[in-house]
Order: sequence, then C-alpha cells, then structure tokens
Amino acid sequence: MRVVSEQPPPSPPQRPARAEPREVVELKQLKSSQPDLASAVDMQLALVDMQRRVQSRVPLPWIQVDDEWLRTQRAAGRPVVRFADIPLEWTDFRLTLRQTADILRRHDALEPAEHAAIVALGRDGHALEPLVTQWYKATSGIDGGDSRDRLPDGSPASLDQVLVLALRPFLARCAEALGQRAEIVGDWHHGHCPFCGWEPDFAVITPSADRRLICGRCNAQWPFAPLTCPFCANDDRALITSFATRDGRYRVYACDVCRRYLKAYDGRKASRPVLVSVDSIATLPLDAAAMQRGYVA
Repeated sequence: MRVVSEQPPPSPPQRPARAEPREVVELKQLKSSQPDLASAVDMQLALVDMQRRVQSRVPLPWIQVDDEWLRTQRAAGRPVVRFADIPLEWTDFRLTLRQTADILRRHDALEPAEHAAIVALGRDGHALEPLVTQWYKATSGIDGGDSRDRLPDGSPASLDQVLVLALRPFLARCAEALGQRAEIVGDWHHGHCPFCGWEPDFAVITPSADRRLICGRCNAQWPFAPLTCPFCANDDRALITSFATRDGRYRVYACDVCRRYLKAYDGRKASRPVLVSVDSIATLPLDAAAMQRGYVA
C-alpha cells in the first residue's frame, strides 16, 4: 500500500500593506531631517490620524444654497456654511473633542486643568451642543453675530483651539461639497474664509505667482492679493515685510500696520503641492523669527 503524505493547504496570498498618506510620509521624513521638531511632528501625526479617521465617516452633505441668499451673503462679505449644514453627529463630535484634547495634553500643548474641563464638557451633551452652536455662529459671521460672544465666561483658554481642531473633519466635508461652485470662491476678495468665515492659517503661492489663503478651520482655499494683509486689508507694499527660508520654499508676509503675519508655501519651484499639516510644522522656525521681530500670528 502506498502512503501519500498530505500537504498543508497553501497559505492565502498576503495583501500588500496599504500605502501611508502623503502627509504622513512627509511628516516622518521631516522628523528624521529635523529632530528638533520631533515633538511637534508626533503631535501632528496623532492629530492627522485621528482627523482622517473621523472625516472618512462623515457623509458628504447635501447643501442647498438659494441663489438670492448666496448673492446677499457675498455682497455682505459673509460665508455660506450655516451650522445646520454641517453633517454633525453629536456622539462622534463629543468623542472627537475628547480625543483632540487628549492628544494635545499628551504632547504638553494643553494644561491639565484645561484638559480636564474640556473632557468633562465633551461628556456633557446638554452643555456642549448649545456652546458649539453659539461659538460657530459667533465666529462664522454668517448672521452678522458678535465674535465677542463666542464662548461663555470662564471657559478654558484653549477651548477655541480644541473646537477648531475637533470641528475640522466635519467642516472640511462642507467645503468639499461646495468647492465646485465657482461663484463662491471666484470673486471673493475678503481675508476670511468664504465657507466658514475663519481666518487663514497658512497660504500657498501658486506656480503662476498668485497667492491662495488656506482656512485654519476647514482647510478651504481662496485667492487673495499677494501683498495685501488679510487681517487688516493694508495694501501698502512699503508696510508689508516679507522674508523667506534659505531654500526659498517658505515665506512670511508680515504687516507693519496690525503687526500680524502669515506663512506661505512657495509652489513656484516645488516638487509637491502644499500640505498644510506638514508645512505648518516645517515652518515653526519661521514663527520664532517673526515673533522675534515683534509680529504675532
């Protein structure tokens, strides 16, 4: 009798590892090339990972904008994303708020007492929902609200920053949904975002030498005059100070009227598009240089 040895079944083919997002790859390279920025890079990697996971679950909103209302808003210099337009699922947002606070605390960007207060707020839906609603309405300017009423007295000093970061995945989907409407961005000449009304946090100089501002809350972009201050509208070139890194990749535009500054990625000779999550960290030395000259972000 011939004995036939049984062979184990072949192993299923291994799935190739999923490629890391470009911004993650660039951040890791930045950490390797500039060890002094390692702590800031680690915090940004944690924020990017958390926000990407949240944004992947946020549905693309169906935003109906009446043409006449849109014309009225634009004539008044007001943005177009109303709070009710944001695809906000409160359970997800409360978790995102707490996770954002945890990341900032873990990297010493949030004081223990403020972290505890914000985490507690994130667990109290009855307090959080009206606070976020009021904060967004006051800071978007959609209804002409007074930004001085943005947060209740006694709120943690860092709550503004945490709310901006926590709301970003949800607002970014709104900007994505409306971004194809050329009439929203095309002739917008204001220094605040046409979608959510927030200030620019960064800018990019395009290969054609135009400047586009990038919203610090929803990451939307819009065109703006290259040598005009977006914060006070000063357009006197003699009162705009500009300086760059040695390689020319990054620039700072600083206003000698309001003393504020804005960093920019110069895409005219760049090998990649602007990546705000990367470039905002790579330019931290420029923040220090601008502040030493007496400017503020």
